[in-house]
Amino acid sequence: MKKILTLLFLILLVGCSTKKNVTEYTEIQWMDIEDIEAALEKEPKKVLIDVYTDWCGWCKKMDATTFSDPEVIKYLNKNYYCVKFDGEEKDTVQYRGENFKFVGQGRRGYNELAFNLMKGKMSYPTYVFLDENLDILQPIKGYMTSVQFLPILTFLGEDIYKDKTWNEFVESSKSEE
Repeated sequence: MKKILTLLFLILLVGCSTKKNVTEYTEIQWMDIEDIEAALEKEPKKVLIDVYTDWCGWCKKMDATTFSDPEVIKYLNKNYYCVKFDGEEKDTVQYRGENFKFVGQGRRGYNELAFNLMKGKMSYPTYVFLDENLDILQPIKGYMTSVQFLPILTFLGEDIYKDKTWNEFVESSKSEE
């Protein structure tokens, strides 16, 4: 009986650790914006902020296709901290020691943080890439397929932008094929 219980415990233990590893590659590990600074203190990584709204059809398509692609998931989970941020968040958000509030302007309004991250050009979806110091590298707008998105992730995530322009990177990638 003791052997059976020990065996069942080991199976359960292995099953739980396997589930974690499978989850790491089957879905993006999204986190809250408020948790980014603490995560960066433990392990520096680039940050990707997906600025979306709940009514945005292209945002939903991005979730259903590109953000569900196993290669994109694996690359993001390994190289980035990923944040989903509602551009119309009504609650006050604390980020880098500042409070960002909802502004009820226009048809729907916006959160000041989204406005700042997108440099005042409100468009959904927008992907804001930050370096390990939370400095904005680049906001990029619009739906993208995995084939379009992965090179951008690599270009920014592996610091290639420090040595090459985007066009040089694209050309060198073509010559490697």
